[in-house]
Amino acid sequence: MGKENLNDLRAFVTVARERSFTRAAAQLGLSRSALSHAMAGLEARLGVRLFTRTTRSVSTTEAGARLLDAVAPRLDEIELELDSLSAMRDKPAGTVRITAHDHAIATILWPRLLPLLRQYPDIRIEFSVDYALTDIAAHRYDAGVRNGNSVDKDMIAVRIAPDLRMAVVASPGYLAGKPLPATPHDLTDHRCINLRLPTHGGLYVWEFEKHGQTVDVRVTGQTVFNNTLLMLQAALDGMGFAYMPLDLAQPLIEQGRLVPALQDWWPLFPGYHLYYANRRQLAPALRLVIDALRWREG
Repeated sequence: MGKENLNDLRAFVTVARERSFTRAAAQLGLSRSALSHAMAGLEARLGVRLFTRTTRSVSTTEAGARLLDAVAPRLDEIELELDSLSAMRDKPAGTVRITAHDHAIATILWPRLLPLLRQYPDIRIEFSVDYALTDIAAHRYDAGVRNGNSVDKDMIAVRIAPDLRMAVVASPGYLAGKPLPATPHDLTDHRCINLRLPTHGGLYVWEFEKHGQTVDVRVTGQTVFNNTLLMLQAALDGMGFAYMPLDLAQPLIEQGRLVPALQDWWPLFPGYHLYYANRRQLAPALRLVIDALRWREG
């Protein structure tokens, strides 16, 4: 029999179990005449009678009973498997690999994706801390996070955070007996905590902006890191000035554990964006991750 007859087999099983064309038709969402016509067609194709019909009841013939015993369990198994597939759709599974800065992971990705992980226990997320401009396709990542002005044009970018304000801070212990810098160039007279970027292997040049004027300063100090959270710890430990996201430093400024400097020069950068390859169909798990991270202003 052709695949197109599976609906007729399900209709046959329903009639046989209900022992009524009327009740079976209601259950299947068909008219009684349409169901009767379908069963007549099935009997004609098989060349046997399947039902004995009276004015008050419907019962299976010997051939009908044999078909019922053979087909009903298999149709039930098919429906069970289809239900399982629907459950997989409703409860997506799989691994989503994301490369991002430690700051983006700690302040945005982890807080927003933790509820998703709790809601969907079959979803797994792999975070990779990386300051390089990673080629996500070449390294088999599903998505990456960068500032909005550094996303490749052939990628789809979704904003996941507001614009990013950078700050310059140092501990009260380091500043004891020292004047605060009045201009960005005054930082060259201070110890500073450097960040090494893996993309070019060089030290990050601190960028400043005031009234449309931009200034870049190369700073020096005793310590170099490739991790923002470690730079923060070094600043707290009195190793000099650090250049870092304001949202990371602000609570410590309010607690008096860090002192801000050069506030008029703090630059504003485009906020973090999640980027991923342009695909016709996204995996359900990745789609949920994108939706959970999408920035919704207000």
